[in-house]
Formats: sequence, structure tokens, C-alpha cells
Amino acid sequence: MSDPVLSAIAGNMARIRDRIASAALRAGRNPEAVTLVAVSKTNPSEAVLAALATGQRHFGENRVQEAQAKFPALREAFPDLRLHIIGGLQTNKARDAVRVADVIETIDRPKLADAIADAMARAERRPLLLVQVNVGDEPQKSGIPTAEADDFIQACQARFGAGLAGLMCIPPAEGDPAPHFDWLAERAARHGLGIVSMGMSGDFETAIAHGATHVRVGSAIFGARG
Repeated sequence: MSDPVLSAIAGNMARIRDRIASAALRAGRNPEAVTLVAVSKTNPSEAVLAALATGQRHFGENRVQEAQAKFPALREAFPDLRLHIIGGLQTNKARDAVRVADVIETIDRPKLADAIADAMARAERRPLLLVQVNVGDEPQKSGIPTAEADDFIQACQARFGAGLAGLMCIPPAEGDPAPHFDWLAERAARHGLGIVSMGMSGDFETAIAHGATHVRVGSAIFGARG
């Protein structure tokens, strides 16, 4: 990547942090209560390094294979790096996800919970887990349906204990995301879960106003993907 592109990433990081802080303050919240997850999917290691140089430590990847290729070497240089798997996860990728990730945000069905539990027992590694809820009940999207969410969350809490740390969602692309964000934040509070991962480049300020603890921002940091 060229020096201007890497410099642009550093500038974008500063602007996003300012916007997060402003959104938190407008909502009467402490900006430090909101964690930025820089979504580095499809971007090379050089782009991640540019963000790391600004102090960024939480990163999100959609595909386990891509995360495996990029992050072990980066983790050697930055041992406090925290990798989030934020894409839909096939059960046959559970072992690889458990090996590489610090947080898996997309637990959305019993068979995947089974596979993750088995992988954690084998690897003796315990990434934090989030339940992904399909807040819009959209047939094309991953996530546990809203009608099944409470029972599934309780089952995961019984199985994983404190390892089940929160909830994640991707609201419908059309319409106001605020009611969906409210629903997720309320459900997290109902179940005593501390992490509410919601909001992306186009709506993270709204998500912060409605209780997001983690926002996942990609294109506003790294630029549009080809």
C-alpha cells in the first residue's frame, strides 16, 4: 500500500475516534465505554499495521481463513491485539475460529454452539462469545430469530457461563435502525450481558446513542472495498 493510503488510514482513525467520543457525550455516556472494532476484512496486513500504529487494538474479520493468514504474525508484534470474528461461521470452521480469535461474535444456532464448545475443550482456549440476533428477522441474514433469542441466550449462558459475554446484531439496511438497537440493548440487559455489539460505518453514532458498547467500523477507516 502507498504511503498516502496508510496516512489516510491514520487520519480516518482519528476522525472516527472523535465521532465516537462526540456521540457518547451527546448520549450522556463515557466515551471510554465504547470500544471501536476496526473491521479489517479484505484489507492487507499493512493496513492493519497502520491502524495499530495509532493505538488501535480491536480488529474484526469476517473469514476465519483470512484471519489465520494475517493475524498470527501481527499478534507476535502486538500481543495485546484482540481479534473478533464477525462473519457468519460454519461449524467446520469452529476449531480454527477458536484457535485464532479472542472474541467470536456470531454464535447463532445450537449446532454452532455445540461445535464451539467442542473446539474450546480440545484447544483449551476460551474466546469470549456473543450471540448474534437477526433483529429484523430477515430470511437472508444470519442470526438467531428474535422469537428464539431468549431461550438460546439462556442455553448458551448455561453452557458457557461468563464466556457468553454479549449480543451482536446487523439491523436491516432500510429503515431506522434505532428500534433494533434498542431491542438488542434491552435484551442484553435482561440477560445480564455486558457487551452490545452494534453499529457500523453508516450508523455507529445512532448505535452509541442506543447503548452500543462495541461498534464495528470498516469502510470509514480503511476505505471502500473493491
